[in-house]
Amino acid sequence: MIRVAVAKGYLLGKTAEIFAQLGVQFAEPITETRQLQITDTSGRYTFILVRPWDVPVFVANGAADIGVVGEDVLAEQQPNVARLLDLRFGDCQLVLAGLHPSDAVKPYSRVATKYPRLTEAYFQTKHCPVSVVKLYGSIESAPVTGLAEYIVDLTATGATLKANGLHCLDTLLESTALLIANPVRLRFLHSDIDALVARISPLL
Repeated sequence: MIRVAVAKGYLLGKTAEIFAQLGVQFAEPITETRQLQITDTSGRYTFILVRPWDVPVFVANGAADIGVVGEDVLAEQQPNVARLLDLRFGDCQLVLAGLHPSDAVKPYSRVATKYPRLTEAYFQTKHCPVSVVKLYGSIESAPVTGLAEYIVDLTATGATLKANGLHCLDTLLESTALLIANPVRLRFLHSDIDALVARISPLL
């Protein structure tokens, strides 16, 4: 059995579509289940449904053999996992945004984000010290409420930024969904996981 960690929502839906093309079926629609773990009818795959930021944690610690997660989460967490395949869906960008389209970030400005590692690294390359404000949600409200002058956040279409009067100033990272594996489990299950990757690749 291969244990697959994936987050509910868009990533789960696209992952389920790929596995369905491989003939993997479930007794109930996996995108609608209320279970936290669900095994396919063949007993070969168990999907573990977790939060997006927890996927690398489950994989890195061996609670899952493989997982599907965005490049943005991997870049921020830098977990000990093996990258197997770019799944080529979930395209989005990690961007710096502010209230004014031609704004230049001044030193010691406040930047709200749930990506503190990537944000600090970005501004270090710009030789511009900033104060990073860690938020877990409602990032776009920070400039409007005065909590921070800028934000670093993930966007797919830019619609949410625009709706909140924000303008993209720079792109820190391009992100897609990746298939990852626990390095130890990859050695034990290499033939099964290699075969799975070989079957998925032509579908992308």
